[in-house]
Amino acid sequence: MNLRTAARGFVAFLLSVPALQGYSDWAVTYPSSNICELRGSTVEILCNYKYPSANTVEKKLWFTNKHNEPVDLKDDTDYTGRVEYSCGKPKCVYYSCTGTCTLRIKDLRQSDSAEYKFKITTNNGGALSGLPGVKLSVTDIQLKVVIRPSSLNPVQLECNSMCDSTGLTYTWYSNGIRQQYQGRFLWFYINSDYSASCAVQGSKHLTSPSVYAPETPSVGGTPPGVIKEGSSVNLTCTSEANPVAKYTWSKVTTGHPPGHSVQGQQLSFHSIQSSDSGQYLCTAKNEPTSALGTKATLYLGLSPL
Repeated sequence: MNLRTAARGFVAFLLSVPALQGYSDWAVTYPSSNICELRGSTVEILCNYKYPSANTVEKKLWFTNKHNEPVDLKDDTDYTGRVEYSCGKPKCVYYSCTGTCTLRIKDLRQSDSAEYKFKITTNNGGALSGLPGVKLSVTDIQLKVVIRPSSLNPVQLECNSMCDSTGLTYTWYSNGIRQQYQGRFLWFYINSDYSASCAVQGSKHLTSPSVYAPETPSVGGTPPGVIKEGSSVNLTCTSEANPVAKYTWSKVTTGHPPGHSVQGQQLSFHSIQSSDSGQYLCTAKNEPTSALGTKATLYLGLSPL
């Protein structure tokens, strides 16, 4: 046999090995690769594993990518009292054994956001963990204003979690007082005297930020006092609001509607003239709604040069 013939025979032998060892596969798989849950809730992460029946599993553990080496979550002080494993007895058929194991984490924290993996160790010294693992994201809920075609009050509020988890029941609060209505959407007459927030039923600590209309704006000018012609002047309008307020400045003309409007929290004059003297109106409205707004005026007086 020459060298070329020997090489062809060697390659053919290698290719046949996987077919002969088909029942000796090792595997760890996860039905879900990404899970999103709310802070304070409980999550269950499931894995399926497979190993040759010639081996005996001696240890099963879950770990995260937070450490350089796999650390059993049951030994991780960050998870003390919050972690449970539920692993059924493996089933063996011919040359292969399969099993499942569920990780349960209670009272979820945002610091629990990580990639979770399952690992088995056998009596033959073999070890296996599935790659990639399951990415868990822990987050809070958020309240957002949904603007309907009508620009009038009331507005529609939507209580929504960043996870968009299913099966959640929402409770609404007005000025911190619980309302009877439950559901994701709520029509609400909102102004600067009334605020709205929501929470997941049974978990008041998972409360969204309050939504409220702008308070009466605070207006001022820089520099303050009477301004000289030709100088630079900045008018500023500020109001507490959630969602954030959108500001509009306009000049008030007696007996007429406000004149040309300028969008922005600040109105600037780079070389002010006597014709700019007068009363200026600032309107603060929730962004993106146009239904809710409060107003304040500022008189800008000029002295001759």
